[in-house]
Amino acid sequence: MVFSSVIFLFAFLPAALLGYYLIPARWQLYFLLAANLFFYGWGEPVYILLMMFSIALNYAGAMLISRFPAKKKPALALTVAANLLLLGYYKYAAFAIGNAALLFPQLKALGAPDILLPVGISFYTFQCMSYVIDVYRGDVPAQANPFLFGTYVSLFPQLIAGPIVRYSDVMLEMEHRVVNFAIVSDGIKQFAVGLAKKLLLANAMGQMWESLNGAASAAAGAAAAGGGIGLTGAADSLLGGGNGLVGAWVGAIAYSFQIYFDFSGYSDMAVGLGKMMGFRFPQNFNYPYIAGSITDFWRRWHITLSTWFRMYVYIPLGGNRAGPRRQILNLLVVWFLTGLWHGASWNFVVWGLYFCALLIAEKLFLGRLLDRAPAAVRHLYALFFVVFGWVLFYFTDFSALASYAAGMFAWTRAGAFSPDALRVTLAYLPMLAICAVAATPLPKALLGRMAPRGRAAWEAAGSIALLALCAAAVTSQSYNPFIYFRF
Repeated sequence: MVFSSVIFLFAFLPAALLGYYLIPARWQLYFLLAANLFFYGWGEPVYILLMMFSIALNYAGAMLISRFPAKKKPALALTVAANLLLLGYYKYAAFAIGNAALLFPQLKALGAPDILLPVGISFYTFQCMSYVIDVYRGDVPAQANPFLFGTYVSLFPQLIAGPIVRYSDVMLEMEHRVVNFAIVSDGIKQFAVGLAKKLLLANAMGQMWESLNGAASAAAGAAAAGGGIGLTGAADSLLGGGNGLVGAWVGAIAYSFQIYFDFSGYSDMAVGLGKMMGFRFPQNFNYPYIAGSITDFWRRWHITLSTWFRMYVYIPLGGNRAGPRRQILNLLVVWFLTGLWHGASWNFVVWGLYFCALLIAEKLFLGRLLDRAPAAVRHLYALFFVVFGWVLFYFTDFSALASYAAGMFAWTRAGAFSPDALRVTLAYLPMLAICAVAATPLPKALLGRMAPRGRAAWEAAGSIALLALCAAAVTSQSYNPFIYFRF
């Protein structure tokens, strides 16, 4: 079940909130645990057992660490290893066997196992590991009540796609939550904005991207199939220039908007839902497309994931405390794992190492040059590499990746725009402009300049209008993917 679905918006969410508000406070988290499990089990009930096993495993590991300090190191090692084995089996076993078969052809006879990836396993596994590690470090006490710990792990607002919520983020709310009109209304407004990002902006950009990507693929296929087209047609096929040079970049920009509004919209909805129930989840996005460097971008994009890797991988490896060579090695490890976390495919590893190389360059010399450059130059530099990075992220097939990426840097017969790419671009041009503005702090800044009473009225009216538009969209749209659903 995803937030941008009819069943969630018109059935599950009203029932969950009504039950939560009507039940006495001491029973709310137990009710919420049942609601969480129902939410998770709606699409794949068999994997409720896997999540419950993960809850039991990490609850037991934390309790062992807390009650037997002399044995806490082996208890931590066993618990973290068990978490990684679960995640590795369900997410990476088929990928590992497939790659091993390339080195040892006799393994091909075994075939790759058909393992369905449990929704949200990457997120709740990381939350569990952060909790156990924090108990080991003494940063948080072990939660003695297994049902309350289970509620924390399975909180439906952030279960499917984050933000990654550490136990310390919600520890106080697990015992005492404040729910009043102001907090709930603020949560509703944030949920409405997130839902609008997803349904009104991300879906439109996704359709634009699929149209342009499909046009490029069709043009390349036609060029490859044409027997008498000569070298120019073959080059168009090889370079994937079916959209034209500018058209290829417009397609990549559309996908960049799609993934941003899709994921940040989901995060906004999660934070808003948390507020409605008295939880304060951490911010996950901070206008990443206004960044002036790649370092700045990753301070703004998927903040909770970057924080997780910094606190539980980068710093324990030594961070930047052991000299530049060790720091570079630590960055390589972190970004290899960051790429792999996003999916069992080599393009994600390439994507992670691509950003790692840029970050290392900024730390060694490029950052000093950027500091002296005009703001516009810094911004264009960051956008150029981020947008191209999303092309690496999208294509799991390296031949398709090479074809599309080459089309972004080569002038082919299609010129700047192919006729199909120009038609699609002109049709979506107003939505592109809206997305460009919505990806900046400008709308919020303009609203902030209003008098408090007028601002409150505009926010209330805007939230109602957005919810109405989203209700119309969710009941009429057949195109409603969620990119991070598979991570």
